[in-house]
Amino acid sequence: MTMPASPTVTQASALHTPPMTAASIDGLLERLVVRWHEVEPAHAERGMAGKVCDLHRFNFLLWHEEDIARSPEVTDARIAEVKRAIDRYNQARNDSIEKLDDWLIEELARRGIAAAADAPAATETPGAAIDRLSILELRRFHMREQIERADATQEHREKAASRMVVLDMQRTHLIEAIDRLLAEIFAGQRPLRVFRQMKMYNDPTMNPYLYKADKAGTKSAA
Repeated sequence: MTMPASPTVTQASALHTPPMTAASIDGLLERLVVRWHEVEPAHAERGMAGKVCDLHRFNFLLWHEEDIARSPEVTDARIAEVKRAIDRYNQARNDSIEKLDDWLIEELARRGIAAAADAPAATETPGAAIDRLSILELRRFHMREQIERADATQEHREKAASRMVVLDMQRTHLIEAIDRLLAEIFAGQRPLRVFRQMKMYNDPTMNPYLYKADKAGTKSAA
């Protein structure tokens, strides 16, 4: 009887290699920020990259709606529209974080990787950490705009440049942390547990203002 061959070192290494490196994730986020400022935000990525892009797109849309909301020249009616859009995008953003983590959990199951029951969990999931990296790339893009503003004072540009140094350092640290987290998860050293956000404000059955208003409307109609 022929015994099945044991996996080689190369095969075992590939099995435990995360689907994407943090540097490749960040490079994708950085490129998309630039492109989406020129064209409608969309992508054709699949797999983990597709989930990352979905999350990044909602952060991109959310960022620019919040810019509108802070303008003193915007009318009250426009502010109401923007507030509703912010709620929708923020809900979609949180859903996208969980979907990214769910994809990783499915990939771990497909590879047969499971951490020991007593393995220590991290304080945040890869999806949550990548969400922070997404926002950081948006912040870096807009900080670079301030550095390059022809109508700004030299003092303003230097202040922005000093802040960019900090943002770059934070990006380096976050990339290292995400790589370490993914490596530990795919090595079976840490479990990946998704903490559901359970957002209530968009749910008409859980937001007190919404369901009380609905009941009041039903009684009035009766």
